[in-house]
Amino acid sequence: MQKIPTEKLTRCRDLRKNSTPQEIILWSKLRNRKFNKLKFKRQYPIGKYIIDFICLDKKLIIELDGWQHKEENNENYDQTRTDFLENNGFKVIRFWNNEINNNLEGVFLRIDEFL
Repeated sequence: MQKIPTEKLTRCRDLRKNSTPQEIILWSKLRNRKFNKLKFKRQYPIGKYIIDFICLDKKLIIELDGWQHKEENNENYDQTRTDFLENNGFKVIRFWNNEINNNLEGVFLRIDEFL
């Protein structure tokens, strides 16, 4: 296993401490094996990326996107990132923040479908 650079670990910790409201909501439903008894981690480093949520056992990555992901440069970055993760055997599912706010049950139905 490759050692994670200190700067990246610090960035992961900062992201966990400064979670968005939507990340807090989703994490409250995923943590401690609350969803399908699966272990999820948050702000997890893979390659040069930091993943929002991951279930290593199922190789499932959950990404939450806010308005900034609509910008063209970010859409290209997100696609490159998704391609990298999928080429490394992960399934990536993305949700908009408003889906967490307005349809949390639907979000979990989609996650369940991926599993």
